[in-house]
Amino acid sequence: MAYDVIVIGSGPGGYVAAIRASQLGFKTAIVERENLGGICLNWGCIPTKALLKSAQVLEYMQHSKDYGITVADAQVDFPAVIKRSRGVADKMSRGVQFLMKKNKIDVIMGNGKLKAKGQVEVTDKDGKATVYDAKHIILATGARARELPNLKIDGKNVIGYREALALPTQPKSMIVVGSGAIGVEFAYFYSTLGTKVTIVEFMPRIVPVEDEDISKELEKIYKKKGIEIMTNSSVEAVEATGNGVKAKVKTATGEITLEADVVLSAVGIAANIENIGLEQLGIKTDKGRVVVDQYYQTNVPGIYAIGDMVPGQALAHVASKEAIVCVEALAYNEKKYAHKPATIDYMNIPGCTYCAPEVASVGYTEKAAREAGYEVKVGKFPFSASGKATAAGATDGFVKVIFDAKYGEWLGTHMIGANVTEIIAETVVARKLETTYQEVLDSIHPHPTMSESVKDAIEVAYGEAIHL
Repeated sequence: MAYDVIVIGSGPGGYVAAIRASQLGFKTAIVERENLGGICLNWGCIPTKALLKSAQVLEYMQHSKDYGITVADAQVDFPAVIKRSRGVADKMSRGVQFLMKKNKIDVIMGNGKLKAKGQVEVTDKDGKATVYDAKHIILATGARARELPNLKIDGKNVIGYREALALPTQPKSMIVVGSGAIGVEFAYFYSTLGTKVTIVEFMPRIVPVEDEDISKELEKIYKKKGIEIMTNSSVEAVEATGNGVKAKVKTATGEITLEADVVLSAVGIAANIENIGLEQLGIKTDKGRVVVDQYYQTNVPGIYAIGDMVPGQALAHVASKEAIVCVEALAYNEKKYAHKPATIDYMNIPGCTYCAPEVASVGYTEKAAREAGYEVKVGKFPFSASGKATAAGATDGFVKVIFDAKYGEWLGTHMIGANVTEIIAETVVARKLETTYQEVLDSIHPHPTMSESVKDAIEVAYGEAIHL
């Protein structure tokens, strides 16, 4: 019952940590209370993308005449859409099971918590508790939907993302509270399938962490799709009615009442730091997250934390990279790895939102760059001027780039359009390599592609536009 490394939680942070530990020669076990793959694979990133694909297919069929193809009246089989999404999630979870077996990682099912320094107690579904010893313990317990005091998730009238992924019937109307990635993705999905959707956002604009130009563009497109958007507004109370809910909404001009079948609370996440033994061992937390150093060790030697439960962006790809940095650092300390890993630059993390059109960004927004004291050069290239986008019938949106005028440093990129989540990596790599604008322009981009719009936007920034 003794291991070199025990990981608690098997999401994209936990299972990656376990695999890398095993690769580096550690005897490794992973503890999971529900499904391998965690929230991301089972109730987050992956199944939502499956739902969004179904919505996109429906949109293609509804606009098939634009492409010279006539399709009979397309019908939505909502239970079948949900079933496909769950099937995709199940397949990915089985893939993680395979990876655990391939890497000779012991999977321990149950609720894991810290028993003492170097000890993990796991309670199985029958209530039986077993204690395991480990030299290194990595906490990767993730997060859950955050609840507002006046907007408690009851699973029926007020739902969270888990319920939204598996509703038995499609609601005729829905109020989405919050317009971050989760909110706008579900708003697009349900609206496209025919649900009347209203977004209520507390901040002055939707997708508030994005560049202001992105927010304006997405709001314009969503309103055109028939989605109602209320910014500077908050849901104060929700009351169940015989056939749905009434929501009292406070706006800048007064209070109004909205009626809908259901309310989806998408107001962010809360880290799962309760009941895992942090207090007993005196592990420090701050603002609901575990405090760690740059290699993810807590204040208690031998205990580490990664992913949504530590400060930083709560994103799957961030958790996975934190896992690798954490494991390689502890392996270096034990002379099982040749060098200390590079730490993560949290200013160079790509953010992706998979609504339609998609949103992708990395680095400084224009406002943040100016506030940081940079003199900036900004270029925008609309997809309406892109040959590939025009041929694809996907001309909504643009690419916006921000450069430091003095040295040509690439400060940030912000995109909205079809498949832009596949394009953002160019900026991430270029920023990592400290590339200047001239080096990007000297790199030949393939034509016709959506990705060449990045190069086109840089040309605009420097007054060298060819296609605009």
